[in-house]
Amino acid sequence: MLHRLSALDRLLPVWIAAAMVAGLLLGNLIPGLDDALDAVAIGSVSLPIAVGLLVMMYPVLAKVRYDEAGQVTADRRLLITSVALNWIAGPAVMFTLAWVFLADLPEYRTGLIIVGLARCIAMVLIWNDLACGDREAAAVLVAVNSVFQILAFSALAWFYLQILPRWLGLETTSAGFSVWTVAVSVLVFLGVPLLAGYASRTLGERARGREWYEARFLPRAGPWALYGLLFTIVVLFALQGETVTSRPADVARIAVPLLVYFVVMFAGSFALGYRLGLGYPKTTTLAFTAAGNNFELAIAVSIAVFGVTSGQALAGVVGPLIEVPVLVALVYAALAARRRLYPREFAT
Repeated sequence: MLHRLSALDRLLPVWIAAAMVAGLLLGNLIPGLDDALDAVAIGSVSLPIAVGLLVMMYPVLAKVRYDEAGQVTADRRLLITSVALNWIAGPAVMFTLAWVFLADLPEYRTGLIIVGLARCIAMVLIWNDLACGDREAAAVLVAVNSVFQILAFSALAWFYLQILPRWLGLETTSAGFSVWTVAVSVLVFLGVPLLAGYASRTLGERARGREWYEARFLPRAGPWALYGLLFTIVVLFALQGETVTSRPADVARIAVPLLVYFVVMFAGSFALGYRLGLGYPKTTTLAFTAAGNNFELAIAVSIAVFGVTSGQALAGVVGPLIEVPVLVALVYAALAARRRLYPREFAT
């Protein structure tokens, strides 16, 4: 199935690893890099990082067929189940794992909780397509997550970082935590590319038609998501170099709960879709949209709230390195489950 990906996407784990190494080298070879990156900022985020974040978000959101969002109401079970998994189960599972595995590392723990709140809107479309999921359902659920994220992210961040820990007698975030900063970050780093994606699809289809837009425009715009991601990782790892090289065990500890999260969310969501009788395509879409996370947004929020060299930002950066190989493996797991659990659909 991987041959259906472009060379850029197929080798994404390699590019991410190369970007990390490049960032570490730059951080060690160029003195004063922190001051240079912070010389110009958008809010509390340095301009180079802000540009990278916006560039990587736009192509994915430009792929969404916004005019088909109304189709969500055609299958209430899929919509309600997806919303529950994404906005109730997902954050709760990540909160639990963060406290179980990182109770003694509050910065990384907080970073993971923020990752759990940033629901999928990016590479999940690729994994869903490779696993023969329902493309239109995935696009609609991604659109729903995009809008819901703007409306709910800051409130959920406040709940999981301050209210729920206080109820449970656990440590809360620092007094410097600002719900308003999170809200602004979401509006800028999700709202801006969301509006740009909607505008480009609407204007592009109106001017040249859907066939031209999806066959000609999107293939040209698509690679920029990877370019933006790699650029951002280079810059972040240039600033995180000392932490990565001096405390590799911490990086490994961040990876463990992420790995558990992906497997638990995917397997649980797939089993639920099977029990609900959604059929293989929609069950697969449900599972991937529940397991995937928007690391771009998590990184943006962590940088804006806690700083570019914070442990929270590092937790977000480690995310894509774990997500990519794990979700590729889950593509094969889904196809194997199709042969076993849906023999009739597999035969057709």
